[in-house]
Formats: sequence, structure tokens, C-alpha cells
Amino acid sequence: MPSRKGHEILIFLQLFVMIKDNPCRCIWLRFCLYCFTCCLCVNLQAQQAGDSITGKVHAIPEVGIKGRRVPQRISVAMPIQVLEKNELENLGLQNIADAVRRFAGANVKDYGGIGGLKTVSVRSLGATHTAVAYDGVAVSNTQAGQIDIGRFALDDIDMLSLSVGQNHDLLQPARLFASAGILSIYSKNPLEGTDKAYTFKGQIKSGSFGLINPSLTWGQRITQRTCYTLNSNYLQADGNYPFKLINGKYTTNEKRKNSDIKSWHTEANLFHTLKDSSQLNIKAYYFDSERGLPGSVILYNDQANERLWDRNIFIQARYLKDITSEWTLQGQAKYNYSWNKYEDTDVKYEGGRQTDINKQQEYYLSATTQWQPCSTFSTSWANDLVLNTLDNNLPNNPNPTRYTWLSAFNLRYQWKGLTATGTLVHTLIAEDVKSGNRPDNRSRFSPTLSFIYRPWEKYSLFLRLMYKDTFRVPTFNDLYYQRMGNTDLRPEKAREYNIGITWSGTPFSFTNYVMLTVDGYFNEVNDKIVALPTTYVWKMMNFGKVHITGADITLRTSIPIHRNIDLSITGNYTYQKAIDVTSSSSKNYKDQIPYTPLHSGNASILAESSWINIGYALTCVSDRYSLPQNIQENRIDGYTEHTLSASRAFQLRKCRLRLQAELINLTNKQYDIIKYYPMPGRSFRMTGSLFF
Repeated sequence: MPSRKGHEILIFLQLFVMIKDNPCRCIWLRFCLYCFTCCLCVNLQAQQAGDSITGKVHAIPEVGIKGRRVPQRISVAMPIQVLEKNELENLGLQNIADAVRRFAGANVKDYGGIGGLKTVSVRSLGATHTAVAYDGVAVSNTQAGQIDIGRFALDDIDMLSLSVGQNHDLLQPARLFASAGILSIYSKNPLEGTDKAYTFKGQIKSGSFGLINPSLTWGQRITQRTCYTLNSNYLQADGNYPFKLINGKYTTNEKRKNSDIKSWHTEANLFHTLKDSSQLNIKAYYFDSERGLPGSVILYNDQANERLWDRNIFIQARYLKDITSEWTLQGQAKYNYSWNKYEDTDVKYEGGRQTDINKQQEYYLSATTQWQPCSTFSTSWANDLVLNTLDNNLPNNPNPTRYTWLSAFNLRYQWKGLTATGTLVHTLIAEDVKSGNRPDNRSRFSPTLSFIYRPWEKYSLFLRLMYKDTFRVPTFNDLYYQRMGNTDLRPEKAREYNIGITWSGTPFSFTNYVMLTVDGYFNEVNDKIVALPTTYVWKMMNFGKVHITGADITLRTSIPIHRNIDLSITGNYTYQKAIDVTSSSSKNYKDQIPYTPLHSGNASILAESSWINIGYALTCVSDRYSLPQNIQENRIDGYTEHTLSASRAFQLRKCRLRLQAELINLTNKQYDIIKYYPMPGRSFRMTGSLFF
């Protein structure tokens, strides 16, 4: 008789043979795979080879995970998608940018390699309209307006969520209510939900292109109500991956240059529960990196001499108290300091070198109160006060200071199967400069209204509707950057309309659950801020107008193949037609806006057993254009990328050892996300983690 482990291996290898024994199960599995393949590959135009560019869960996942409530996915009016730690670990995702790419409607710009800048845009509204929250507190960059999500490590992330419009939770800061979309990153407290006195995790990753990535996490319980965690993460890679360069009928093998990165990230967290059961969390964060900027691929010129240094320090605190059974208070405070240095060595500069140094500071206070006198009615009021400064070494630096007051008032009412939510955000912004012109004070009200209706109480079927008005204020770069800045810029306005249907249930006896969401949407962006040529120089101006029509479809299911083997299948598809309607006389009128694919999607299959977990992930993106005119010269070919991973955990007395291997882009497909910035081909990564 074979051993238990040997028996499980045989079961795992004969997975699809076993499926055939159950015709219904076979049909359902084939249907899921067929739908994902068709949806993800629909209309993916012919690609020119070599071109550059669980476990079981519940039907309505509203259960708590280590003290944190999992965001609801189907019973909320705002579309929300979630990736939990199990999926993040087992699907072979390299960083947060790879994880965010798995959300429907999310567009990640990636300039290539481990050290490349990575930003996220929700439903083509732009990265400046998307807020990033780290443990409930917003991350900011007033200078550029967009957050590099590549600098956040996945190692100690417990959950990622992407909300369109706003989060369902009324107890959050006004800054998040004011955004068109929210990417929420939740870190993990390894001592939460345990009675351990301490915990330790040591991990090391190694792989292609010189990757070395060790990390350490230590958690210590000071008292029954107080604990702290410390974690450090070091990353180093040369990033010089090979690619093919096509010049007419000639193809040469090249290597990316100046793609190296060294980064250090350290974080300390203090968790304290007071005697009145109120909670105080304090986080101190430090990030330091030096990286090369390889630049775009240019024929006959492989020089790349640009370097970028980044340092970021912030301290944030979050206080949560249930004052009474009806009243809840949340307070937040944060200080953020960012420093970056850009350097380019070239004979075109005086002295042969150009160096730009920027320093940003932010002081942030937020208070939110929530009142829920009964189960059917709740309201909240959030107020944020923010002060931002920018100092740099550029000539005639205006040294701007921005004062911001955000106020958000929310009402929610439930009646039978209907839930209605209304939000009104008021924004008031004033600025001072030491030299030059300053913009006028800006004040604006932005409403949001949403409904979700459950027609039948016994079925988890919901109909939802949402309207949201948002705007984004010009960044410091938009207003003041050398001669390009324009202090007369108006805020960029966006309106979101969403209608959708969500459903969850167990229609078949052989599935744990099936979850389906379908959303159609229309977005309108006015006064879009773009750079346009004037008489002598380029200038930032309000000129653009964009209409975005689309649909997002997501499907999740879990199939128990055997008592020790579960098969989890997830997938999504996005159709997005984002066209420029600024002027009917322009050459790009009603053309797709740059870097927005008409079709995109992904699918994943995760087979879990007590012996080994195997994950497979597929990402598909159709053709895009790098410039506003949709002509052949600006076209970027579509691509598909495949990732395969395998992991196994071993119990060694009081320790647990986890090993994982990943094969990324296993077909070695060369593609660009940003034109002339080729992404890496086939690569591998090995991870070893020790817990006790």
C-alpha cells in the first residue's frame, strides 16, 4: 500500500481523470476554462513575434480574518475586488503591481524590470484619480500626484482590495471619499488572533537577473493588550535582462542596461488596546532606494546614464474608539517626508551633468465620527486637514505650500432589500508661494449616490447603481514645473456611472460556491490636464475631454476534487472603450486614448492539497496605442503572459518551513506595457520562508 503522501500525489496527478467520472463536474470545469479562454483572448489581434513592448471560502465572504472584516464583494453598491494572502502567496505574484493587474478595470503602467516605476489607474481615469491607502491611511505625492506601488513589498501583506468609487465603510478619512478609486493595502499583524509571546519569520528570495531579496519579521507581545512588530526587507538586482531589437528586417539580441536597483525598507508597528477597548495603532516606515533608469530603446544608441535616488519616511497613527453603542470615533495623524534625487550624465548639460533634488513634506490630521442609532440608518462625518510643501533646487523655485480641508458627510438607509447611500464631499484648497504667481483658492462640492437592491431574501442576488462626481487638483509639477507649469489650471473633473448585478450561491453540489459580478459603466473626464505646445515651449493646459464606456465581469468558484484537494478558479474580463472627444476637428477624435486596451483580462487556477499547492495564472491584454492617434506607427501589440508556481510547507517541530518555486512568463513572450520599454522574458524565482 502506498503511503498517505504517495497516495495524495497519485490523486493529484490523476486530477482530470477523476473529473471525468462525474459528468456534471466535468462540464462545469470545462465551461469555466472555456469561458475564461474565450473572454480573455477575444479580439486579441495577431501579435508579431519578437516585437517589443484557501482553503474554502463562503458564498458571501463577510467573515472576519484575524480581527479584520473582509470587504464585502457582492452585497455592496460600489464594485470591490479582493485578493487575500493565500492567493497572493500561491499564484507566484512578484510584487503589488502584478497583484493589481489581476483586478478587472485596473490599468497598471510598468516601465519594465524590478526597479521600474509602476502606477495604477482605475477605469482609465488616470493614476492621479486613484488613492492608495496603507492600513487605512492615504499615501500621498503632491508633487507628481501618482504613487509608485512597486515600492511596497508583498511579503507581509494580508490583503489587497480595489474599490471603484469608494469603499463601503463609512468610517474612513475624507481623502478616500474624495477619490475616484481606492487601492487599499493591509499589512499583517502576525500575533493577532494568537496567544504567542513572540513570532519570527525569515525569508529569502532569489531568481533571475541577479535578484536577492532577504526579509525578516519579528513580533513581540509586551503585555496582553500591547504588541509590536518589526520587519526589514532588502532587495538587490542587476535587472539586465535580454530582449530582441527589431530594425526592419534585422533582429539583434540586446540586453537592458542601467536597470539595477538596491532598496531597503524597514517598518515598525505598535498595536495597543486601551482599557476601554479602544485601539491605537502606530506605524513608522522608512524606504531608501537607488536605481538606474534604463530609458526607452533607441536604435543605434544604447546609452543610459540616468539615476534615481528615493528616500521616504513617514509616521502614522490611527485611533479607533466605540464611544457608545451608537457612536464611533476614528482619528488619524501622519507626518510624511519624501526626498528624491534625479541625475543624468550627458554632454548636452553644462558641466556634463544635470541634478534635480526634490523634498516634499506633509502634515495630515483626520477625524471621522459615525452614528448608527438603529440597524437601518447610519451616518458619518469625516474631516481632513492637510499641509503640503515642496522644495527643490530648480531655478526660480516657488517653494509652494498647499493647505487643504476635506469634509465628507455620509448617509445610509436600509429598507427591506434596498440600501441607499449618499455622500457629499467638500474640498477647499489654498496655496502660497515664495515667488511667482499662485493659483486662486479652489472650492468644490462633489456628490455620490448609490443604491443596492436584493429582490429575493433567500437568494444572494443584488442589483446595484452608482453615480460619483470627483475631481483632482493640479499637482505641483502641473502648476510650477519650470516653464511648463501653469498656475491658471482648473481642476480635472470626472463623473462615474455604474450599473451592475452580483450573485453568489451554490448551484451545483460539487462546488463550494460560485460568485459572479457584472458591471457596466460610463465615465466622463472634463478639463483634462495635458501638455500642449505653445509659441516657444510646451505648457500644461486644460484641454482634454474623454468618454469611457466599459464592462467588468468577474467569476470565482471552488471545486473540491477530493477530500484533500480543492481547485479554486478565478477570472475576470474588461471591455473598455476610452475615446478622446475633445475636438471633432482633431486627427485623434474618438480614437482610443493612449495605453488603454480595448480588451483585457486574466484567469487563475489554484490546486491546493495538504502535500503541495500548484498555481497557474494567465494575463491577456489586447493592442494599445502609445500616442493619441490610433495609427500603425503608434500601435503596441497585445500579449499573453503565463505564470506557474508550486509551493510546499513542512512542519519541523515548532517551526514551519515553506518553499516555493515560480516560473514567470513561461512562454518567453517579449512585450511592452510602455512602448520601447520591453518587459523581461522568461524568468524564475525561488522562495524559502521559516516561521516560528
